[in-house]
Amino acid sequence: MIRIFKVKPDHDNIRVDRWFKINISKIPQSLIQKFLRLGKIKVNKKKVKNNYRLYKNDKVYIYDINIKNDLKKDLFLPSKELVKSKENEIIFNNDDYIVINKSPGVAVQGGTKSFKNLIDIYSKSKFFENSKPYTVHRLDKETSGVMIIAKNRKYAQLFTSLFRIRKIYKTYFAICVGEIKNIKGILIDNLEKKEKNKKIYEKAITNYKVLNKNSQFSLVELKPLTGRKHQLRKQTSLIGHPIVGDDKYSTTQKKTKKLMLHASSIKFKINGKNLEYTANLPDHFLKFLKSTNLNYLSI
Repeated sequence: MIRIFKVKPDHDNIRVDRWFKINISKIPQSLIQKFLRLGKIKVNKKKVKNNYRLYKNDKVYIYDINIKNDLKKDLFLPSKELVKSKENEIIFNNDDYIVINKSPGVAVQGGTKSFKNLIDIYSKSKFFENSKPYTVHRLDKETSGVMIIAKNRKYAQLFTSLFRIRKIYKTYFAICVGEIKNIKGILIDNLEKKEKNKKIYEKAITNYKVLNKNSQFSLVELKPLTGRKHQLRKQTSLIGHPIVGDDKYSTTQKKTKKLMLHASSIKFKINGKNLEYTANLPDHFLKFLKSTNLNYLSI
């Protein structure tokens, strides 16, 4: 069964995912993205992404969608134990946001490849009883470390704005394959990504400092000045020193399945007050450093 909807003037320039929630059903974002990926939702008979903007008189085609059946298959309901374990990762909490030390292995949001996700988990938490979690930035599923989740739209917009104007400063630690010769420097690259079957290049800038190294590995501090997708993983790979455990951008032999990339600290200013939050290194990171004889006591 195909249903066809003509976009009304009052929905001109609206995102297709938001249009769907207003006009069809307020289902999870992950399920809308799945429908778009599978071609069950099309615009003018063409597949589009969730951020595609509709214009008046566009036609939205909906193919064979059974909301109740699909929702049952895709809805993620975290257990009380899982919610509690993620609450234990909170390192700061107030009325407007939380800061967590994210463990690896859990995606920030649900998607076509990620079922279990932090947003669905924290939406069931006591810390969001009178609010809901808003993402303001991302960490890759396998990356650990400090992360902000807003509790209201006002602070979600504030943090998003601060990230956009580059007034939020993040520091990462990474263990890279091989010995990086230069102790410090700056990585500047035009990183490629695909959008609507077109190649787009985005400038990526990262300051780096080698904290310790041997003939096999380098412990590196990374401070990105831009926020491109997989920026640190791509840039370290481009200089021939991919991050240990990276199965996407590294072809080297790995000694661990876990990605050795950790967001250590984040700092910014709100209402004239300087704020900084730090996340301790996870056990798997510390164990790998110890096994490779890299000194980590100073970080």
